[in-house]
Amino acid sequence: MSLVEPEAASRVAAGGRQSRIIAVANQKGGVGKTTTAVNLATAFARTGRRVLVIDLDAQANATTGLGVTEDITATSYELVLGEVTLDAAAIGSAVPGLFVVPASPDLAGAEIDLAARPRREFLLADTVRRHVGAYDDVLIDCPPSLNLLTINALVAADRVLVPLQCEFYALAGLAQLIDTIERVQRALNPRLELQGVVLTMYDRRNNLCELVAADVRGHFGSKVYDTVIPRNIRVSEAPSHGLPVLLYDQRCSGALAYKKLAAEMLAGSAA
Repeated sequence: MSLVEPEAASRVAAGGRQSRIIAVANQKGGVGKTTTAVNLATAFARTGRRVLVIDLDAQANATTGLGVTEDITATSYELVLGEVTLDAAAIGSAVPGLFVVPASPDLAGAEIDLAARPRREFLLADTVRRHVGAYDDVLIDCPPSLNLLTINALVAADRVLVPLQCEFYALAGLAQLIDTIERVQRALNPRLELQGVVLTMYDRRNNLCELVAADVRGHFGSKVYDTVIPRNIRVSEAPSHGLPVLLYDQRCSGALAYKKLAAEMLAGSAA
């Protein structure tokens, strides 16, 4: 069955859930991509939703940031290769209702490993899309590059969330990412749409932040979330404790911003 046929939509009748698959992507590193994936997933789970994070980054920061360091028997590398099922790869985290498919260092060589495989862009979608009905939300933490793993995530996803650091060079990278999303829409996954852009590491005292934010909002309008994620030391500290900031310090400005972003996204989905 072709991925683009309606039957391949991520609905599983047995559970009655309509799962939402979101690729969290930006090819530029250090923009808060993994931090956003981890804390947004946590915020979703704390509203009673059942959430899965698929860590596709060989650095495994989403995995360790959710406190998953032991009892790992399968990883997203095996998942992409079709060697394990989603149920076998997903393990619980410190957050009730939040599960993780952990990353593997083997992902660093995935570009070579996958290049000669048939339907190489569809490997993750073929493994995941028909088996996500146990979850309300699936967030795929993409690697910081536009490689074959990121393309697999975009083909498997319904939507793309782009964390964007408020600095000058981020705008050029955003244009490249949008071009890639449009190419995937045309050639591989016509369902894919831009979920939105979230501004990260925002400092209201910095005039450049204000200028970048105004420029991005001018280009993307309502696709840019009202909620911005501020620079916050507690957000930076949380991963070293193996915790999302919403568990590490739920009253800090970063945690409050991620809770507000989750509420904004859920309200938009219901509208």
